[in-house]
Order: sequence, then C-alpha cells, then structure tokens
Amino acid sequence: MSLLKAFLDLLFPPKCPFCGRVLDKLGICPKCEKDLPWIEGREGLREGAGGLRCAGAVWYEELAREGLLRLKFQGASAAAEPMGELVARCAAEWFSGEFDTVTWVPVSKKRLRKRGYDQAELLARAACRRWDTQPVRLLEKVVDNPAQSGIHDAAARRANVLGVYDPVGDIAGKRILLVDDICTTGATLTECIRVLKDAGAESVVCTVVALAREKETSEKVHKQGEK
Repeated sequence: MSLLKAFLDLLFPPKCPFCGRVLDKLGICPKCEKDLPWIEGREGLREGAGGLRCAGAVWYEELAREGLLRLKFQGASAAAEPMGELVARCAAEWFSGEFDTVTWVPVSKKRLRKRGYDQAELLARAACRRWDTQPVRLLEKVVDNPAQSGIHDAAARRANVLGVYDPVGDIAGKRILLVDDICTTGATLTECIRVLKDAGAESVVCTVVALAREKETSEKVHKQGEK
C-alpha cells in the first residue's frame, strides 16, 4: 500500500484545498493555515429556528470561499479529505457525545451525474475516517430544485427546499450528525433536520466547513453558496 500511495502521490500530488499549492503531504499549507478566516469562540456555533445547531470552522469568504467553490464546481474532489478534517474538528469541539450516526445533505441525481461526486458525502466520509467509521445515507434529494444561490429572499429560500428531501433507511431513535459544505441562511439544513426528525430521529446536529456571516446573508446570499 505504501508503494501504491507513493505512486499515486507522484501522479496526483496532494494540494492545499484552499489555494491549490502542491504539498509534501495531505493537509492545509502553512500560509492558508495563517490566512484563512477562522471562526473564533461562540461564533462557531449557529443556532436557529427549527432546531438548527450548526458548527463551522471558517467564514465563507476569501480563501475559504475559493476553496469550496473549487470543491463544488471545478472538480477538486481531493480537497474534501483535508476539509473533512475541519468538519471532524468542529464535531468533536461542539457535539462530542451527542451523535451516534453520521449522514450528509445529498445533491440531486441530476447534479450528481453532472458533477461526478457529492461533495457533502465526500466530506462526511473524510470526517468519519478520523473516527474509524462510515457515514450512512439517510436522505435522498428527490427534486432537482433551483439553486439556493439564485434566491435572495429568506422566505423564498425556505420554500424552495420544502419537500425536496425524503428519508432513507432506518432513522428511528438515531442521534445524527448531518454534514454539509456551507451554511448560508440555514434553510437547507433546517429542512433536512425536519425530514429526519419526522422520520423518528432523536436529535440532529450539523457541521459544515464554512458559515456565511449572518449580517451578510441578511442582505444578500453569496453566489453558488448552497445546493
């Protein structure tokens, strides 16, 4: 396995997920570690209507935004591995002992075919590797609704995600960690929480790589921000 890894690293060297710089090993480069818009203190936990409790590592701006857009829209699927470390850190910091099952916010089948992968699933799998476990698919996106990024009104964003997710598998009694890449207004996560709880989940907490600042999302939503 070490020879195979060395060969793959030669062909596809690890890169910083945020700036794309080639690295000696998988992770975040020292410059980005210094320059990323890290969230500090209680701001790292967002709470809202519908039972939303979502932890994030960085603000959705500058380097963080550039890296996440590469992950979602430019085929940089390898970025999910080091970003998954950030997801795992957030979960350990804010929700240790509060979940026994990990799942993710899925993309639609149409978007999956176009993109070739589901970035939230990759993040969930990367985080779970730190815990020697596997995420479980508990949601399916059954409607390929318009992208949230094109909708600025908060009420319209909530309406846009209503009924687009269905529960899958055995959910009853589970305490769930729900993983996604970005939380802007929280409309998508809140709808997923509702679906999971209606299906019998005991509790749902959420972790993302990046949070959008609330004062910014009240005025506008960043382009290409959510599914």
